[in-house]
Amino acid sequence: MTEPTTARPAALQERSRRSQQDILKAGYELLEEGGVDALTVAAVAERAGMAVGSIYRRFGDKEGLLLAIQHAFTENLQAEITQRMSVERLRLLRDPAVAIAEAVGAISDVFQAHEALLRVFLLLGTRHEAVRAEGSRVSVEGNRHFAEALRHTPIAHPDPTAALDFAFRLTYSTIAHRVTHGEFLESDRPLPWSELRSHLQTTVVSYLLGAPAGR
Repeated sequence: MTEPTTARPAALQERSRRSQQDILKAGYELLEEGGVDALTVAAVAERAGMAVGSIYRRFGDKEGLLLAIQHAFTENLQAEITQRMSVERLRLLRDPAVAIAEAVGAISDVFQAHEALLRVFLLLGTRHEAVRAEGSRVSVEGNRHFAEALRHTPIAHPDPTAALDFAFRLTYSTIAHRVTHGEFLESDRPLPWSELRSHLQTTVVSYLLGAPAGR
């Protein structure tokens, strides 16, 4: 009796998937350790334990490899935030102030957890149009997600859509600024991540609900 014809293709697909993950992991590590200059096809191939030619066949060149790494990273980043900031999860919290604080906290926590790699892409996006475009795409998607997750919240503004848009912009820009420039760019007063998170939650809750609140 012959073996099923699907066994070999399935094994090849799994091997290809693992190879892809190894390449991405190697790329993440190199970018975190040395920035974009450390990301070369040869360096990724060596760290992933693969032939240089196989990476060129998959991604074309360093540019294609870089953009593939960024795309995978931003998709995973957004998935982490989305899981924390789902409509169903926030509605269970019932208290609007707590729901808003949780949404802001989700963005802050995920950005802090991936600070080193985010810094590479945020800074590179200031001079690399394709990287900037991908970053903008996922950020706009995150903005829509933020508004959707809080759509049942009683926003105290004539235009709730515009208010939620501004709240996301404020949250994103504050946290992205911390990621790219660190703690002491505009002040020599310490402001650890935990305090930044708390103050940002209080500010956004107060802005959206129209009354002082915090967490």
